[in-house]
Amino acid sequence: MAFIRELTLFAATLATLVLVTAAPARADDLQQRDGEFAKRMFADNAAKPKSYACFVRRYDAAHLAQHPLQKVSVMKLLITAERDPDDKVLDYSFRLGVNFRDRAGDFDSSGECGHAAAIRALHPDTDLPVTTGIDFNCSVDCDGGGIAVTLANNDASMIVKLDRITIWKGNSPDENAKQGLQGGADDKVFRLDRTGLNECTPLVADRKELAAMRHK
Repeated sequence: MAFIRELTLFAATLATLVLVTAAPARADDLQQRDGEFAKRMFADNAAKPKSYACFVRRYDAAHLAQHPLQKVSVMKLLITAERDPDDKVLDYSFRLGVNFRDRAGDFDSSGECGHAAAIRALHPDTDLPVTTGIDFNCSVDCDGGGIAVTLANNDASMIVKLDRITIWKGNSPDENAKQGLQGGADDKVFRLDRTGLNECTPLVADRKELAAMRHK
């Protein structure tokens, strides 16, 4: 019995040592993958303390004629990332700008996306798992819906999917300016193209942040 107790104690101690020594490796691996995601998201321009990426799509008359149910005529997406001092990986957030074909004015929304997550799939030739994209689920506070975004087209484009999101007119948080954008028949999936940060500066109101963006 004494031998069994000693063996059990030894096994528990060994398991504890394995967990302690394995934890840093997992953290290092997480940071490495997070860095790889950031390089793809920000086209190797990840910077401190914040990084920015801008994606835009303006739908021309021909496209809107082919999609008569599409309400959105312009969509802009600004992805921002910064590292929390207490966190090991980047925290992402978003700002979304929208114009409509049948409503005047600029509308916008914003929220948090959390951490990046790799989309894994099997390679068609080798059947080995490969990373095919970066996926975020971004949400607006107070049950304001949100968007799901995925890098595509060799990271030159962003696929935006939405079911419902709260938007405000004219950068105003006032309740009277709050409206909702529902993902209708032609407003569920959008492909936005990577472009310069100057295209997304209208989404930013803070002067210091605007200055930081213009120096990227």
